Amino acid sequence: MNNKILLIALLSMTLGCSFCYSQQKKVTYDINRLLKENKLLKAYPRQTVTEVTDGSKQGLTTDGILWLKNVDFKTGVVDVDLRGRDVFQQSFLGIAFHGVDTTTNDVIYFRPFNFQTSDTLRRKHTVQYISEPDFPWDKLRKEHPLVYENAVNPFPEATAWFHARIVINADDITVYVNHSDQPSLKVKKLNNRQSGLIGLWSSGLPGDFANLVIYQ
Repeated sequence: MNNKILLIALLSMTLGCSFCYSQQKKVTYDINRLLKENKLLKAYPRQTVTEVTDGSKQGLTTDGILWLKNVDFKTGVVDVDLRGRDVFQQSFLGIAFHGVDTTTNDVIYFRPFNFQTSDTLRRKHTVQYISEPDFPWDKLRKEHPLVYENAVNPFPEATAWFHARIVINADDITVYVNHSDQPSLKVKKLNNRQSGLIGLWSSGLPGDFANLVIYQ
């Protein structure tokens, strides 16, 4: 009997989430076209942005933040394909959201060079949530170790494309990798901002982005 109740509860949760997503507006962004139409805003004057084509992946490579012009993101779901570099401490990429400017924003990002390392602690430093400027990664790691970062499941190859689904609610954020049903990270938001800029985020070496879809 208990197993039946649990199954019904899990099914209800799944159907409930699917219903929520179905009620949100889905927008698929052709980021190559947005670049050509000057609808992406560079965060830094010397930032480089180039087109990348790799099989079915057609997107952009950038080494900073690329804000989507005229998009005010509140809550919803971000789907995106990403590819980093297997260079230790030099490849970081993800999605920035609820941005005020280049110094005040939230970010979910990945460290691809840690995806398949044999060092178990480094693996737990793979997907990260930060809220700049008050909660950078080093402060969070020191004061709240392994709370705002975690290993990803499943582990992609360090130089392979991988898919991220980032679910951003009013109070919490959940991250799924490569269409897994199990979250790689679930955290409470660290500020009260409920809307703002959203964009592609990369630090260190350039990162690759493709197939950006936003539900809200």
